[in-house]
Amino acid sequence: MSSMTTAIILAAGMGTRMKSRYPKAMQRLGNRPMIWHLIETARQVVDRIVVVIGPGMDDLARQVSPHTTVIQHERLGTGHAAKTGVDGLEEGRAVILYADNPLLTADTMQRLLDAQGEQENVLSLLGMRPAVPGHYGRIVTGPDGQVERIVEFKDASDAERRITLCNAGMMCAEVAQLKDWLGRITPENAQNEYYLTDIVALAAQQGRVSCVEGTEDELAGINSRAELAEAEARLQQRLRQKALQQGATLIDPSSVFFDPDTIISADVVIEPNVFIGPGVTLEEGCVIRAFSHLEGCVVKQGVVIGPYARLRPGTVCHEGSHVGNFVELKNTTLGAGSKANHLSYLGDSQIGAGSNVGAGSITCNYDGVFKHGTVIGEGCFIGSNTIMVAPIQIGDDAMTAAGSVITQDVPAEALAFGRTRQDNKAGKGKALQQALRKKKEQG
Repeated sequence: MSSMTTAIILAAGMGTRMKSRYPKAMQRLGNRPMIWHLIETARQVVDRIVVVIGPGMDDLARQVSPHTTVIQHERLGTGHAAKTGVDGLEEGRAVILYADNPLLTADTMQRLLDAQGEQENVLSLLGMRPAVPGHYGRIVTGPDGQVERIVEFKDASDAERRITLCNAGMMCAEVAQLKDWLGRITPENAQNEYYLTDIVALAAQQGRVSCVEGTEDELAGINSRAELAEAEARLQQRLRQKALQQGATLIDPSSVFFDPDTIISADVVIEPNVFIGPGVTLEEGCVIRAFSHLEGCVVKQGVVIGPYARLRPGTVCHEGSHVGNFVELKNTTLGAGSKANHLSYLGDSQIGAGSNVGAGSITCNYDGVFKHGTVIGEGCFIGSNTIMVAPIQIGDDAMTAAGSVITQDVPAEALAFGRTRQDNKAGKGKALQQALRKKKEQG
């Protein structure tokens, strides 16, 4: 018997209650499609992953690649979807998962697999006891505590609806037995669908069916925008707790948003209302001040970011550098000890150590077709409101005068003026203002 374990993720649902043209599995959670989270968890536990999708879900197929996808051409219920996934398997065991359960943890998934592997258990399933059982299917157990069947809410009696142990959907069994059970279920129920839950009674006739209990926080399904928002809150709470455990200080944890892949070191300080997107590394002792937005960047030791700063993908801020209020960096390396403290945009730039970029200075990196780079050397002083038209290089220890438009390279140690000489016209200011006011009065 093969020891291979396959996760079959049911993801063909359109998510009608989401009021979206995108499949439910593609709804965003923690900056990622919902299904991304479940796949990342499954990868830690199983040998391979098969995703059951619906017709025309090309974006979803690309999202889950390189994992295998199979198409459920007719949406005839969860049992039919599971059969679509299992039919392509030859041996081993399979764990059936739902794309709308993205907060399932690797620990709980492993407990489900371990339970199925115990002696005499032919099927294991996940259950929970939610605060409000609502419309979840109920798990019916016998006097010995073993599972006898699952009854869907619409088909349940009043007594069965009072059961607090609810079906979370996920199940695990040998592939051969799953094929047998799925081939025997019928759509004779309130919704005229093939229920995956109907295999539980068939399994119970052949052996022990065990229920592994998990928490509502990780097992509750997501079927609406409101439930998606609740799941986001749960996910962010997990990520905040992880950051705190790793030694970060969060001044107001509830206002900080993380991505699941955020790398964070000890003694990082994050002030309120900070958003951290994918691909961010925060090294020891850096400070992220309030209202900053970071994604795809590396913030090294002792760096201060913000408040009100934006770091975009490709940005690296080296040790001791400062990025101040209303400064945006994109694909830019800021050298050790360098500063851009006020109202600047620096894109596609390389800035050497110990340089200072004055308030209002920007790099003009885009000509409408191509992006161009700016290189600023070490120890440079960029005067306020300098416009640097890329491609351009400014040598070490060079300066630019405030208000300059720099269109040519600046040699090392040079002082560059890129502005016209001021010419004062006596009396012309007042005369021009009077003429404008008169014109306005005349309409």
